[in-house]
Amino acid sequence: MAEFLWIFWSFSLLGWVLERLFAAVTRSPRRRRRCLLLLPLCPVYGLGMAAVLALPPSLRSGWLLYLWGGLTATSVEYIYHWWGETFLGVSFWDYTGVFGNFCGRVCLPFSLAWGLLLFPAVYLAPLILEIAGHVPIIVTWCLMLVFAADAVCSLRFLAVTHDLEALRAAVWPVWGCPVSYTH
Repeated sequence: MAEFLWIFWSFSLLGWVLERLFAAVTRSPRRRRRCLLLLPLCPVYGLGMAAVLALPPSLRSGWLLYLWGGLTATSVEYIYHWWGETFLGVSFWDYTGVFGNFCGRVCLPFSLAWGLLLFPAVYLAPLILEIAGHVPIIVTWCLMLVFAADAVCSLRFLAVTHDLEALRAAVWPVWGCPVSYTH
């Protein structure tokens, strides 16, 4: 269980970093890409990577990783978006104008990119697990409590407001910005 958590958290953090870099490079008007209220984590990346690592080892290398890993990550992305729309009333992203999109939830260019990103991620995963193996279990438990509290608050916030932009604007002072959400 602790291994899953560390994979999930690590790749959620790396996904958040990737989102920030992508927003900066593309000069996106949405530079404050928020996924949770407090923690800098994008859970869809952690879930996607955990699903890819759950594939049989024979599918986690070469072109099979690209094909099956890309399909797995894209499936997680689709389900995550569908879940957000269905249960929280929010659309985390919209690929409607992108070539090869399916219901605006997934699209061909990003599916191809996920396949490429999986190669370094699959080789990084054992290093993450090695480092996590040296973390005292009490630290993992404490981090799990913090994450669970943030996830519950974030989900409740979205379920009540149905406003992803408000979540993105609700930045805690520890991130260098004042709380700006008023509703």
